[in-house]
Amino acid sequence: MKQSRKQKIEFEEGSGNVFADLGLEDADELYVRAQIGFGVFEILESKSLKQREIADLLGIPQPEVSHLMNGRFSRFTTDKLLSFLKRLDQKVTIKISPHKRGEPYQVIGFLPVK
Repeated sequence: MKQSRKQKIEFEEGSGNVFADLGLEDADELYVRAQIGFGVFEILESKSLKQREIADLLGIPQPEVSHLMNGRFSRFTTDKLLSFLKRLDQKVTIKISPHKRGEPYQVIGFLPVK
């Protein structure tokens, strides 16, 4: 009979921002865009629209819709993603508060799509 050996798995806890954990420049900006972009994606997904309909709704060419729906949010500026939320009749609230030591950074939070 073979004896199974338990191997200890090494891991490192992330900061909550995968872009910072990877050491990328502009990690905070990339994280914000990813969070906003995913929020836009979730709203569009819930509407079950065709890409042509999304293009008309957001005022962008269809190939850009494809990038958006495939998670290539870095192709869009933060302002552009926020304008998509406006076109989707969403309320955007920005809250600024001090960061408490030891708590993870959370740049963006979304309420569930109704």
